[in-house]
Amino acid sequence: MHKPTVNFLVEPGGCLHGEARVPGDKSISHRSIMLGSIAEGVTRVTGFLEAEDCLATMNAFRAMGVEIEGPEGGRLTINGVGLDGLKQPDGPLYLGNSGTSMRLLSGLLAGQDFDTVLTGDESLSRRPMKRVTEPLRQMGAYIETSATGTAPLKIGGKGRLHGIRYDMPVASAQVKSCLLLAGLYAEGKTCVREPAPTRDHTERMLAGFGYPVEREGGQICIRSGGVLKAADIDVPGDISSAAFFMVGAAVARDADLTLLHVGVNPTRTGVIDILRLMGANVEIGNQRVVGGEPVADMRVRSSTLRGIQIPEHLVPLAIDEFPVLFVAAACAEGETRLSGAEELRVKESDRIQVMADGLIALGIDARPTPDGMVIRGGSFSGGSVNARGDHRIAMAFSIAALRASGPVAISDCANVNTSFPSFVTLARALGLNIAVQAGDSSVGGS
Repeated sequence: MHKPTVNFLVEPGGCLHGEARVPGDKSISHRSIMLGSIAEGVTRVTGFLEAEDCLATMNAFRAMGVEIEGPEGGRLTINGVGLDGLKQPDGPLYLGNSGTSMRLLSGLLAGQDFDTVLTGDESLSRRPMKRVTEPLRQMGAYIETSATGTAPLKIGGKGRLHGIRYDMPVASAQVKSCLLLAGLYAEGKTCVREPAPTRDHTERMLAGFGYPVEREGGQICIRSGGVLKAADIDVPGDISSAAFFMVGAAVARDADLTLLHVGVNPTRTGVIDILRLMGANVEIGNQRVVGGEPVADMRVRSSTLRGIQIPEHLVPLAIDEFPVLFVAAACAEGETRLSGAEELRVKESDRIQVMADGLIALGIDARPTPDGMVIRGGSFSGGSVNARGDHRIAMAFSIAALRASGPVAISDCANVNTSFPSFVTLARALGLNIAVQAGDSSVGGS
């Protein structure tokens, strides 16, 4: 499906002041649809992220016979059909740019008694799927991919799944979640061992729906035969979306910004730890637990950042935030080094190479490595960068303009709608001088 061309033009300067609530967490929004659909009873969701990725998940379940009311103002009502109530869709399920939808759904659909085909846009169709298809085949699933192990995924209802013990070679919440969802339908016990902690929203939400999950050290196990019972879910603000404004407030002159009701799940707070190690002034207050997820307000003020060696144990806890953390590194005094982040090369784009290209184009000394980057802090010039259709890169370079000496033009930004449709509107309200050029002006509601 063709998307209109959207470009951002961000004038230099600007500042970030005030308080705001960023949109709902994308990971939790996806999972609320998936588990609510296969639960028994009516699940009500508030704070749902009305972005293209999450809407793709919602539309997939509607196509499989689930009645979903909304979304309206972040509110959804899901009439669950139970673990065995999904119906065969009339055609392929199109998941747009959403890797989370494709990888998690492949596990859930591997246990159904009907055939399905999962497709996506050009970017998603290049992303590696062997990391989920290979362990699913070990469980007895019938899945076909392209010759290179990418989408479309053809999932057969012939396979009868059985539990396995799987040691993940790379820490990945999507792989873990895929196998746990398959485990709901697999005979016996399914156990996944992760080499480092990854986001645990699936485990938390399964427990919230009354489904037992066992955890021992780095191993998570689930048995089939249980029942998911409908639950009310209040989705907290997405820390991955908040990260752009956290970095912006840390690097801008005279900034003072409070972000409200942000999810601070300890498997997601690497961005806070890394910014604090760099010297950022980040205060966490009003901490509470909402629907099993920890939530807090964050106040971030202008800081003098310093370059650091980013600890490898924090890498999986901040994997989605590195595009904007690279911008923080470019504004820091001295050198910042990242290693152990080869996962960044297989996101919506090769985030290591694309960010390095953009940083260099804006006058920063950035050297990509196979598993990370070395960045020497400096001064941003104005210039042009290409986001390569990657939402997080488009937003990261928008933040860079806060410290640039000239305008920053960012091309290929339409996919910001996949995670943060209101980005431009909110950024303007907080003090960023950003405009949308060409194509569809609906990005950010401008």
